[in-house]
Amino acid sequence: MTKKIKILTLSDHPLSPSGVGTQTRYMIEGLLATKNYQFYSIGGAIKHESYEPQAPPEYDGDWVIQPTDGYGDQNKVRELLHRWKPDILWFMTDPRFYPWLWDMENEVRRHVPMVYYHVWDNYPYPHFNRHFYISNDIIATISKVTDDIVKTVAPEVESHYIPHAVPDEIFKKQTREEIVKYKKEALPEQAQDKFIFFWNNRNAKRKQSGTVLWWFNEFLHEVGHDKAMLIMHTDPKDPHGQDLQAIINELGLADPSSMNVLLSVQKYPSEILANIYNMADCTINIADAEGFGLATLESLACGTPIVVSMTGGLQEQVTDGEKWFGVGIEPASKVVIGSQDVPWIYEDRTAKRDFIDALKKMLNMSKEEREQLGELGMEHVAKNYNFKNYTKSWDILLRDVHERLGSWENRKGYESWTFEEMG
Repeated sequence: MTKKIKILTLSDHPLSPSGVGTQTRYMIEGLLATKNYQFYSIGGAIKHESYEPQAPPEYDGDWVIQPTDGYGDQNKVRELLHRWKPDILWFMTDPRFYPWLWDMENEVRRHVPMVYYHVWDNYPYPHFNRHFYISNDIIATISKVTDDIVKTVAPEVESHYIPHAVPDEIFKKQTREEIVKYKKEALPEQAQDKFIFFWNNRNAKRKQSGTVLWWFNEFLHEVGHDKAMLIMHTDPKDPHGQDLQAIINELGLADPSSMNVLLSVQKYPSEILANIYNMADCTINIADAEGFGLATLESLACGTPIVVSMTGGLQEQVTDGEKWFGVGIEPASKVVIGSQDVPWIYEDRTAKRDFIDALKKMLNMSKEEREQLGELGMEHVAKNYNFKNYTKSWDILLRDVHERLGSWENRKGYESWTFEEMG
């Protein structure tokens, strides 16, 4: 029997609904299906009811999840490294969360390769990340923007473009009869004939949740409150975002008889979200920074076109450079913001008029035009972001890393020292 490749992962909890957690789960589940891997996941980024290790029973012990606060710590990595003896350390999210891990890269990389699934939202080139990049054996990148950044800032580090993907057995186009049936079940009668815009994001500053509400209200004033509604699938009281219910009340959008804004606050499984994407006529994301934007990819997979800001990974979803799969809004301004950890990065700001005009464009399209956009979007996802290729790309890469770079007794390709010429 061939020995299974053992991979230690650090990321958002793989069973959490975040984009990072979801993509981690997709990668793990896809590779476990090959029967050639074992995973031990340190799952962070959320508060947990229990910190006891979890073992999804359907994988016969090949996947263990250890809940943690943050993304783990050096002692936890050391303990698992020497007790479980993984062949590869795989980790994912923004580099701001992993300086502690790169500080111990000489301890880790002498035994196992480090594979970093990198998330970065925007230019200018973050040269301040270079010392992080060169501390990995391999970097996988989630978007074309991120891929260009890594190849420019640290060209000597091996990198591979592996964009996000969604399972097509869940996120798919439903029949007209199924959509009508779900509308009748999910919406009151006065809303069933309205044009439905869908917004599915975390209620956080960069997602522009309050802006979407405020400008959507102005859009309604222009086209008529009887024409459209907005469904926002989010937590309206998220401490990292705005009080969306207060904004709805202030704008007079709380009247249930008008059904102009509907807050969806329950945590739905993917199958229910797929129903909502199918029920919607258009999905919106005008974040000022977005590494990829999983909700709009899910929408396109369901045949529902999108309105997005041309930032980060959103811009490669809405167009392939020739065809369009919705409306892309070019930034009205690019503001350089930053912090002590991130000295500079662009925030791509959308103009109100451009946003309202984009919604009008979608509203005024004929049903046939929108369906054609939806068909093109599904083809785009199937060609460039399909789940089969996602799993295959990770399988090829991780098997190659294991065979070429080895681990423990047969570790190759890493020296903990370098020669430098002194001037």
